[in-house]
Formats: sequence, structure tokens, C-alpha cells
Amino acid sequence: MRMHIEKEHGTVFEYLLKMDKKITGLTEHQKNLLWFFFHGKSDEEIKQFMQIGSTTTIRNHRFILKEKERQAKVFLTLMELLKDTNNKQFRHDNALSRVNKSEANRNASDTAKEKTLYKYFKHGLDGPLSTFDIKEKSKLVVLQHISERFEAERMYSEKEINEILETVHEDTAILRRALIDYGFMERQTDGSEYRLKNNHYIMRGDKMDRRKELKEQYKEIKTEAGVFQIKNKKNNKAFIVAAPNLRMINGRLMELRGGMHKNKKLQEEWSRYGEEAFVIEVLEVLKEEEEGVFFDKQEELKKLEQKWLDKIQPYGERGYNYIKI
Repeated sequence: MRMHIEKEHGTVFEYLLKMDKKITGLTEHQKNLLWFFFHGKSDEEIKQFMQIGSTTTIRNHRFILKEKERQAKVFLTLMELLKDTNNKQFRHDNALSRVNKSEANRNASDTAKEKTLYKYFKHGLDGPLSTFDIKEKSKLVVLQHISERFEAERMYSEKEINEILETVHEDTAILRRALIDYGFMERQTDGSEYRLKNNHYIMRGDKMDRRKELKEQYKEIKTEAGVFQIKNKKNNKAFIVAAPNLRMINGRLMELRGGMHKNKKLQEEWSRYGEEAFVIEVLEVLKEEEEGVFFDKQEELKKLEQKWLDKIQPYGERGYNYIKI
């Protein structure tokens, strides 16, 4: 087996390193560093290759990876000890007593729930939340609705959680904390991964079948990074945006419809001319180098954004972007 892997894919180390993040738990940046460490490169050489500010940063990454190794060993030991238990759940830090007291509220009628949701999601149930300063009973209904934007059984990184919550409300930290505190989500002890708690998704009949169907469709859609523009057809002004996940376009659209977009110039003209005066277009999808270990997605996305900013020059009378100083 090992000989086959080395013949087809290089070393076993390199074969494993190329596996998806869902399997390795490693970011592209961490994979790059491990590749250099494996090939015996010095901190100074790595600094030059990866254009990192200082060797101190690299030493810090070495420490983080060592911590990850220790945590993995402890976790494997724990899982061995838990083999005979009946589907032991991940440890989480939500307040159980608070959740139990609130359980009765979660059984509110569909009509009452719908009324509450439309009160706080004024631009549609898939749109942004108008405020999170709401009463306890309503907060439970709102949080349950927000939790439905996540897939059951899928593990999420904090970054992935935040990307989804950004389409709901700008304060992603308070929403993330509330989802955990009220028992809708749980996270691993080291805070590296999150997932939905299964007991909040017991649904019936067609509703459950439709939900499963939507989940399967969602899984088939590849997450892509890229650059898009929001263009005013009346005056040809453009707003250029780099997105680590192009699905975020829907969130920006909901913000504009709700009058909540952070770019005041763009929001002002959107409100003045109306949605029909604007078009949202993907300018370029970021091509990821799946086989290479030198690919820095964040850095490449910045370069792609700059390319389009230089090309379109969406500043002043030509657009809504501000020149970064």
C-alpha cells in the first residue's frame, strides 16, 4: 500500500497533505508550512519563500502545530475510552439549565413563530436580522430559524460559521455565542470546530424530506472565492468586492434591500434609483491550485481584487470604493 502511494503520489506525507481540510483539519497556510518543515527548510528560508514578515511568526506556527499534535493525541485517547458509550456528544460549554427552562417556549405554534420571525426579519426570512435586542421567548424562535441555515452533521470552522452569520447580522460573535448558549450548536473543547445539535432538528413528514433534499443540493454546490461587482446601470458606477465565498452575494443583496449596507454612497443610490437600476455580476472566480502547496488563498484573493480595482477604477465619480491607504 505504501509503495503504491509513493509511486503514484510521491511520499505518504505529501499524499496525506494534499487531502481535503475536512479530513486533515489543516488550513492551506499550515499545509504549506508542514511541507517546508518536512523538506528540512530553515525558518529563514521559509520566510523568504512564503513572504512572511519575520521568523518569529514561523516559530509561533511551529508551536501552534505542536499544540495541535498534543491535542490530537489526547482526543484519540478520549475517543478510545468512549467507544463503549452510546453516541457520546462533543463537550460544549452552553448553560444546560438555561436551555431546559426554555424548552417549553420552543413548542410555540407555527403561527406564533411565523409572526415573530417576520417581525425581526423584515425583508424576508432569508434576509438580515433587523435587531438582536429582543425578548427571551422571541430570541429562541429567531435563533432556531438562524440555525436552519447550517447543515446537520457537518463540522464548521469558526470562519465558516462567521461567513454564514454575516448574512444575518454584522455582530457575528454575539450570534455565535447565543447559538451555543441556547443549545442550538456545540463546539469542540479547543474551539476549532462547531456543529448543530441534533436534538433541535426532529421534523416530520414532507418537511423533513424537503429539508434533506435542500441539504443534498447545498452539498453539491462548490464553495468558490472570487470578485464581484455591484453596478449602477444609470451612471455606470461600480462597487468591487472580493469574497472568500461568492454565496455572500445574497447577504450583500439583503443588506441593500434592508437599507443596512455599510457603504453609505452605494446604499444611498440604491435607495434613490431602486433595485432594478443595479446589476450584480461575478467578474472572476479564483482558480485554486489543488495540486500545489504554495497556494495562499487569502493572498491570491487580494491580488485578484486589486487586479479588478486597477482595471475598473471604481473611485470618486466612477464608483463606490474608497482608496485604501
